[in-house]
Amino acid sequence: MKKIAVDVESESSCRELARKFAPCLNAGHVLLLSGPLGAGKSVFCRELIQSRQALDGLPVEDVPSPTFTLVQTYEIASCSLLHGDFYRVDCASELVELGLEDAFRTSVCLIEWPEILGDLYGKGGLSLRFTVTGDCSRRISLEWHDSGWDGILDRAVCHQRHEFRHELARA
Repeated sequence: MKKIAVDVESESSCRELARKFAPCLNAGHVLLLSGPLGAGKSVFCRELIQSRQALDGLPVEDVPSPTFTLVQTYEIASCSLLHGDFYRVDCASELVELGLEDAFRTSVCLIEWPEILGDLYGKGGLSLRFTVTGDCSRRISLEWHDSGWDGILDRAVCHQRHEFRHELARA
């Protein structure tokens, strides 16, 4: 497993990190965002979705939290982008009808509260754990197994040393 921790000092820094990810993601890329309420998961997702739409020359949509709808789908140039929020889901069996297994292969997926997925998703995604470190600051710990993420993280995180403080630990 590979790991990077990124410290963001403000909501603006969190949004900037999301903008760096936006052009790098394609069908089959799954981001699994976990952390407490108010840690910045939805802020990150909203900025990533809107940035990607703008980059693809599409109208930038309002991006509400899918807490009650469970899933919102957005069109981007290359595929669909699925934003799921499973905070209110009690067990993975409630998610089977959503067609997530297909979406994990054919869409970009942003999943908040991924712990509920259980066996519905394997280890190919990028895990982002948001930890509150101050009033406005957060630590985002990224973990991945699939080497396909290496280049994406190099473009989105590692070359931004002047903007983000991070630790690199490869296991």
